[in-house]
Amino acid sequence: MNQQTAFAVFVAVLAAAVFGAAALLHEWVGEKPSPAGPAPAGASGGDVRRAEGAPSFLSPSPASWAIFRGDGRLFGRAAGEIPSRPALRWSFKTGDAIKSSPVIEGGRAFVGSFDSQLYAVDLDSGTQAWAYKAADAFEAPPLLAGGCVYAGSLDGVFHAVNAADGKLRWTFKAGAKIVGSANVLPGAGDGGIRGILVGSHDGKMYCLDPASGRPLWAFETESYVNGAPSVAAGKIVFGGCDARVRALSGEGEELLQADAGSYVPGSVPFDGRFAYAGVYEKELLCLDLSAGTVAWRYGDASSGSPFFSSPAVGTDRVLAGSQDRKLHCVNRRDGKGLWTFTAKGNVDGSPVICGGKVVFGSADGRLYVLRLADGSLDWSYEIGAPITASPAVAGGMILVGSEDGRLWAFGE
Repeated sequence: MNQQTAFAVFVAVLAAAVFGAAALLHEWVGEKPSPAGPAPAGASGGDVRRAEGAPSFLSPSPASWAIFRGDGRLFGRAAGEIPSRPALRWSFKTGDAIKSSPVIEGGRAFVGSFDSQLYAVDLDSGTQAWAYKAADAFEAPPLLAGGCVYAGSLDGVFHAVNAADGKLRWTFKAGAKIVGSANVLPGAGDGGIRGILVGSHDGKMYCLDPASGRPLWAFETESYVNGAPSVAAGKIVFGGCDARVRALSGEGEELLQADAGSYVPGSVPFDGRFAYAGVYEKELLCLDLSAGTVAWRYGDASSGSPFFSSPAVGTDRVLAGSQDRKLHCVNRRDGKGLWTFTAKGNVDGSPVICGGKVVFGSADGRLYVLRLADGSLDWSYEIGAPITASPAVAGGMILVGSEDGRLWAFGE
């Protein structure tokens, strides 16, 4: 091969690499917001499509739910369809309550328990594939990325274990407990992973090296960080008990903050401009992070109930549970109420949109499936123990944990 040919090959390989990285990062941009408001009118749920060859942590596929809320934006949308009449396939018993939400990948479900173990469970049979023992309970949902399961425990230790066999890769010790899931900072690293993002009750958002757990940077807030960070349009977005929703750069520098008026108990989905947050002072907010202002607010701060649920963001509507025992559905453009559904217990877990339906659990011990168009009941199942975790939906199955220590799987 002569020098000219060698150089041409090098340029072609480099261009392919750059194009691939650009395509990967484009997946994190999310929907282009409408200039007139948060979203155009359209189908209630919206199609969930994934670029061919994109990593599963970027967006859900019909067979995977690799990250809390389904994708890096934390939209809470699943690909595929929920079965018309879901049937119990199996339940898996752990040694204590499950408040962690499961994730799904490669024919396995992964979930943490208050028995201080992280479990891998075969999706077909419901049998244990492996268990990893920690020193304290897992409340935070796991993250699956690059063949690794990442999860924080209540003693403030963040664990990275092999998805294949449950063997420990590394741990990182934060200054206080970790209750929120991690997310991926995409980039040119191994498998498109530049860093692993996780918040803690020590008031910090960390970016960790995925290979070693070494902190790449840490951003300090004024109070607890509860939920998972969302990632879109080159921004890392999260809320906390300092009543702020912040946007950081990939280098951990604050770009903007918005006043939420009250502490933010859950995660904050972000579409590249607008962020959606439930707050303790009984409101659901849409925050315009291009200006740091509130675009709309829903709820009654004088007589409502706190929103601990992380919102699900559909094409034209936003849904969140509240401690008033209701699932609320509002217009994504202006925050006007569309419908509510009343359960018999608090709705602290986060709903998942799938096709024309939405699935969620309640402290009344039931798992519900509603029609997204009008909030009418499509199906429910009495588990018999409170559900504070959020469901995962993939492969035509619904998985959810309950406080009696069981992971439940429903499908055809």
